[in-house]
Amino acid sequence: MARTNRIVVDLEEWSNDVKDWAERGIETTTEIAYNESRRRIAVDTGDTRDSIESTYRGFNGTVLVGSPIAIYLEYGTGIHATGPGGSRAKKIPWTYYKDGQFFTTYGMVAQPFWRPTMDITEQYFKNYFRG
Repeated sequence: MARTNRIVVDLEEWSNDVKDWAERGIETTTEIAYNESRRRIAVDTGDTRDSIESTYRGFNGTVLVGSPIAIYLEYGTGIHATGPGGSRAKKIPWTYYKDGQFFTTYGMVAQPFWRPTMDITEQYFKNYFRG
């Protein structure tokens, strides 16, 4: 009976160690995604970079880019647009008014930050959990 109890205790300790190890992996993977995305994003005012947030708890980690312009940085605009659907501009070139001046543009070249971040994060995740 004592031997059976010892086996149960050992299995519970091992189970807790595995859970702790997995939670550390999720935490580190989330931190890598957060730090890489902040490092890679193009910065003008810093608002988009500052909109990146991360949370992790237990077996769940989330990195959120809250800025509405992040998609345009990732995929570009106008004739330079890549990704699903390409450009949706109704008129190219287009003109806009900013800071007391008119500007004409054909679009902005993509400055990907999210996909490269996910490639790095995925590699880390796979290596960590492969053991």
